[in-house]
Amino acid sequence: MLNDTLQILNKYNIRLNRKKGQNYLVNRNIVLKILDNAKLSWDDTVLEIGPGLGTLTIPMAAEARKIIAVEQDQRIATVLTKRLNKSGISNVEVLVADATKIDFPGFNKVVSNLPYQISSPITFKILKHDFDFAILMYQLEFAERMVAKPGDSNYSRLSLMTNYCADVEMLFHVPREDFHPQPRISSAVIKLKPNKKVEVDNNLINVSRALFQHKKKKTRNALLDSFHEIAELDQTESKEMVGKLDQEMLDKRVLKLNPDEVLTLSRDIEYLLEINDFK
Repeated sequence: MLNDTLQILNKYNIRLNRKKGQNYLVNRNIVLKILDNAKLSWDDTVLEIGPGLGTLTIPMAAEARKIIAVEQDQRIATVLTKRLNKSGISNVEVLVADATKIDFPGFNKVVSNLPYQISSPITFKILKHDFDFAILMYQLEFAERMVAKPGDSNYSRLSLMTNYCADVEMLFHVPREDFHPQPRISSAVIKLKPNKKVEVDNNLINVSRALFQHKKKKTRNALLDSFHEIAELDQTESKEMVGKLDQEMLDKRVLKLNPDEVLTLSRDIEYLLEINDFK
């Protein structure tokens, strides 16, 4: 696969840009593992973000009813379209667009080697839609934060927000040598299944941001240090507000708070703000 990729790039005089996340998969075994986990059928419409030269697109087109391939780079999209036409593939719709800005057509699965620089925004954009599940490749560090549990060193606001929106499973790691050009770190493939356990509103987002800016501190101190992320209160008002929250949770380090506890804090803070008219 590496030789094939290099031949195509040379033929069209294309130089890949790491800054755009253009690290193309060149290990056929990894492609097959992704397809195996995607469990495609002729009932599926698959959204693929960052299809590149079609490493996943072309084999997926043989197994699914339709592929919607969103590629931002016009040159790459042109090459992909030529490859599809040459292979007689007619069930792939190539959209030349920024995936973070367009409205997605309907889909029921997502399978992508994501451009890493848009991992976070595109993940939460996808999760606003109803679909069966997604098989997505991320940088390993990002993937580890997605699946981290309370108390893990990688536990973060990303772990929390992902937990509220989906069930997440780490499927397998992908070494950096399986890409061209090689990224600086390894990657991982994640299965993401929507499961909207919690409606994530602005208050929950703000409370989570305030907490995880200081995730090694006790919850009390983290809130006091960053209450400006939640509401415009002066220092005295912030201290009064925090003092009314659950003392047991306030004594915990942020890193140890589970998603239900953060949700409770968020709801309690929202209630206190409303009854005290601090907003």
